[in-house]
Amino acid sequence: MNLQSPVDVVYLWVDGNDPVWRQKRRSAEARLGSSISHTLALFGNVEGRYRDNDELRYNLRALERFFPGHGHIYLVTDAQTPAWLQAHPGITVVDHHTLIPATALPTFDSAHIESYIHHIPILSDHYFYFNYYVFFGAPVKLDDWFWSGGVYVGWSDEPEVSDEALRMDATALENACRLSIQWLNDKAGAGTPAGRAPDPGYQSTFRTFAHSPRPMLRSVLLELEDQAPELFASVRSTVFRSWDKPTIISDFVLRWALAHGVASLRPYRHRYVSTGEADQHEQLQALLAEFGALDFFCINDTTDDAQTSDPRLQNVLTLLQSILPSPSGFEKATASALDPARLRLAAPTFEAMPIRLDTSASDSVREVSFGSFRSRA
Repeated sequence: MNLQSPVDVVYLWVDGNDPVWRQKRRSAEARLGSSISHTLALFGNVEGRYRDNDELRYNLRALERFFPGHGHIYLVTDAQTPAWLQAHPGITVVDHHTLIPATALPTFDSAHIESYIHHIPILSDHYFYFNYYVFFGAPVKLDDWFWSGGVYVGWSDEPEVSDEALRMDATALENACRLSIQWLNDKAGAGTPAGRAPDPGYQSTFRTFAHSPRPMLRSVLLELEDQAPELFASVRSTVFRSWDKPTIISDFVLRWALAHGVASLRPYRHRYVSTGEADQHEQLQALLAEFGALDFFCINDTTDDAQTSDPRLQNVLTLLQSILPSPSGFEKATASALDPARLRLAAPTFEAMPIRLDTSASDSVREVSFGSFRSRA
């Protein structure tokens, strides 16, 4: 596929260790008081959601290695900038205040924040949207992510979602699936056009989408803002992630695109790591073995009880340094990736293993299962 301009990249990033940011979060919790317990989504305000374990530094190394032809990079943050990031013409730090109305700030819900990123000025129409802990893991071929009529998406390996109303004890992605399907069904049942003509072969599937790099079309986001203003307004009303106002960028936009012929399904080689699990070492060992053969991988911080020196956090850093040791052009020359003292805490070593891929998929694309962990995206 020949695109007219480079494909830009947008990251959301937060440093949950920043004392100023932490005070802002505490103040927001205090203002909400007891009402937060009625609306807060599962895992909606846990430490792992906000912790910075240097993932972004390694993510940019992976981007530079596997997608050197990328367009401009936009880093969306709340008055924060990584200490190691140098001024660079290829990257722009975008503060929440420049995207989100002041009356809606502060917000600590990535679903809220991501609903505005298509309003970044001069953002390319074709772009990738990343959480900073989702990485490319092999050379990027744009034809694997974009096609002439739209984008490619893939299902997660999670169990199917039950067909019922939104649930307080469900994950954000499970409720997002339910909300999106309900919206599409309501439009179809009422005979109300949802923008462009629907794909007659589309059938709703109660599955969540993979926690992957998101290939996006800015023009589609602008179209959907007109077609589903109530969904955008709802998710833009949150301070913390709410169970009844789930993400729309990571489900509704993709599902609407599937229903209207703007997206197609395809499998991806991938691995999901849940860092708080008892078999963390085995998960990281498998990632090491498959690195370079994965379209993407996700390292989801589920160590909500961890302190800075927790070995589980150090294990992740050790693994990332071993697979992505070369600094990117976005790092300050004097910025050390790892403090030797922190490395000494991370005792385990990671040894290469044979890559075992599931060859049941097509010859051109093979999937790697990431197990049965419940994604907290």
